Amino acid sequence: MITHSQLDARRLLCPLPVIRVQERVKQLKKGDILEIVCTDKGSLSDISAWCRIHGHNLLSSHILQREIFMTVQVGVLTLSQKNEI
Repeated sequence: MITHSQLDARRLLCPLPVIRVQERVKQLKKGDILEIVCTDKGSLSDISAWCRIHGHNLLSSHILQREIFMTVQVGVLTLSQKNEI
């Protein structure tokens, strides 16, 4: 069963958003979904790179009124992502 979790990393500055994501992902299972909201502009590229390096799939990301929303699937890479590593 896939679970959906949320992480509020608003008002945290680099590197804390990535650290919080890493801590939360350790509690989840392969295939689970983590929804993240943060305000640090660098988080979008940092978390995206962290996902690619650690084998997670960034399903979506968008910015709305200074907040960054990202959805990560734990431990799942697409074929094109595997070829990039």
